[in-house]
Amino acid sequence: MTSIESVTLDVADPTAAGRFYTTAFGLDTQIRLRASEAPTTGFRGFTLALTVSQPSTVDSLVATALDSGATTLKPAVKSLWGYGGVVQAPDGTIWKIATSAKKDTGPATRQIDEIVLLLGVTDVAASKRFYLDQGLAVAKSFGRMYVEFASGSSPVKLALYRRRALAKDVGVSPDGTGSHRLMIGGDAGSFTDPDGFAWETTSPALTP
Repeated sequence: MTSIESVTLDVADPTAAGRFYTTAFGLDTQIRLRASEAPTTGFRGFTLALTVSQPSTVDSLVATALDSGATTLKPAVKSLWGYGGVVQAPDGTIWKIATSAKKDTGPATRQIDEIVLLLGVTDVAASKRFYLDQGLAVAKSFGRMYVEFASGSSPVKLALYRRRALAKDVGVSPDGTGSHRLMIGGDAGSFTDPDGFAWETTSPALTP
């Protein structure tokens, strides 16, 4: 089964970005960084989501992100589905930190349960067919609205969302041009999907 082995963000300053992700979220091997000055404006068409177990963990991660230079796109609040907020890293990447729980059930932690790469696509059904042809397996599917793929042993799960809906969910305009500033690594070979998201063959990230 094809899955994501790595996510590489194109950033202007990899050293500064690495310092941010380590300090803000405790991420190390899960996200790769490489230097790039590729032109990009507005919404880049994707977000990264950190799924955690309880609201206090959301608050902790949001707080350290803001202390490390991120900006608030949506403050953390309760909703019908749980509790969460959205921040934008100094390199421009949008991060959603959320939990399905509405109350804490234990001591505050900074444990991240899941990392999800959400791609904003024009046609969810067409992109779903494309990724099935690349060897990915569907875990959840909600018509033409949302598709989540099985992640296997991958540190990152892939999901598809309509571009406008994703932009609205994270509090930005759907308009954007230029580079996605993103490279997805897996074992399915090198290809570009219908919305211009590029994949490359890569080896799994080393774990300490």
